[in-house]
This record gives sequence, structure tokens and C-alpha cells, in this order.
Amino acid sequence: MKNLAFIGAGNMNGAIISGLVKNGYPAEKIMVTNPSPEKRLALQAELGIQQSECNIEAAKFAEVIVLGVKPYLISEVCQQLSEQIDVTEKCFISVAAGSTIAQIEQALGQPCAVIRTMPNTPSQMGVGVTGIFANAQTSDEDKTLTTSLMQSVGIVKWLASEQQIDHIIAISGSGPAYFFLFMEAMEKQARAYGFNEQDSRVLVQQTALGAAKMVSESETSISKLRENVTSKGGTTQAAISAFGEGGLEQLVTKAMDSAVNRAKEMAQSN
Repeated sequence: MKNLAFIGAGNMNGAIISGLVKNGYPAEKIMVTNPSPEKRLALQAELGIQQSECNIEAAKFAEVIVLGVKPYLISEVCQQLSEQIDVTEKCFISVAAGSTIAQIEQALGQPCAVIRTMPNTPSQMGVGVTGIFANAQTSDEDKTLTTSLMQSVGIVKWLASEQQIDHIIAISGSGPAYFFLFMEAMEKQARAYGFNEQDSRVLVQQTALGAAKMVSESETSISKLRENVTSKGGTTQAAISAFGEGGLEQLVTKAMDSAVNRAKEMAQSN
């Protein structure tokens, strides 16, 4: 198994490291870096991995380097590494939104394997979705390793083009917030009906959980599941009709397109 360096000890890198170790990846083959010691020392204490404050030390240790820093720091970190090590022998995996493969390649300055991933926040709980695209220098071995890395926190989807990263962002990356917003509105209305804060939360979250579980454990289409709940002339039909009159489908399309457009803008500004 290859040595792995995780640059940054934020929530996403921490989730991936935790998932890997719990799934049997040797802890001694993983090193994490972070400017402040608290997070990296906590990961070391919990999982038995190696830690360092030095990105160069970690990069020299590893064959695969996972870039988990803020997007505006990606270029700086990559330039720092390329000045100190032979990056052509490394595979770089980015989990940062908004940084394209071309931007990472330019910062590294030499041809090397670069893989761009787009995980979402439920990955921190092991139920995430990650879109992945790799450049032409990436080997099948590194693609297989990347799949294993990201499967430790959820499901993965290899993409036919890097452009589809923006679509994954609109669907899965930003998607949890769409559901939170809908649940928030339902919770607010439940309280308006007289339920207390705790009961409103439980009623809404369990309803959402049940609906998601029915989708995930059934081969029935989502539209058919919705139809099964919607008796003709009943209460659900009245609610669904109200959503239709309010233009819900068109609003969802507009919202997701807005996310795609913003993702493109962010990539151009980095």
C-alpha cells in the first residue's frame, strides 16, 4: 500500500483518514499536516497516524498527496511543494472546491498525476457522494486508490469530463443545503401549528429520513414513490398541487443552474 500525505486536517481530510483507518488502511502509512497542532494531534491520538507541521516532510514521505486546504491556498501549497520535491513521481488528489486540474498543474509546474474530487458534507458521516475526474497522467493504480479513498466516506462517481464537476456541485455538493432549507421551512410551519421546537425537529427529520430510506432501499422510481403517497383528491395531492402552482420544479432548475454558474465563476477567479 502507498504512503499517503494529507495536507490539511480539516473536516473532510479528517473524515477520509478516519474512514481509511477504520476500513483497514495501515495508520503508519498515513501522515497529516496542519499549521496549528490541535487537529493533527487529535487525529494522531485517535487513529495512530503520523503527523507533522511541515508539508514538505509529508510530501517526501508519501507517494500520494491529498490537498485538503482552502481553494485560495491550493496554488501556494503546490508551488511550495514543487520547489522542494520531484512532483512527477507523485499523485495529487484535490478535495478543494473551485480549483481546476489546469490550475493545479500550472502551480506544480511539471507534468504529474492530478485528480480532482468533489465530496459533499455528508461524507463526514460516511454517507457522502464524491465526483471524480483525473488528468491523462494518472495511472489506473492511482485511480483505483482514489476510488478506495473516497469510498471510505460514501459512494463515488467517476466523471466523463471535468465540466461535470460543476454539475456534481449543483446536485450533491450544494444539494444537502436544499434539503435543509426545505426541512427548515417544514419545521417552521410545524411550530406554527403549535408543536414545540423539539417535536417539530423530530417530526421533520424522521419524515425526511424515512423518505430517503424508501428511495435508497427501493428500485421504484422516485416519481412513482411520490405518486404512491398522492391519493387522488386527498391531502397530499392538495399539497403537491400547491407546490406545482408555485413553480417548484422551475425553481429547482433555476437554483441548480445558479450553482453551476457560480462554480464556473469561482474556478475562473482562482
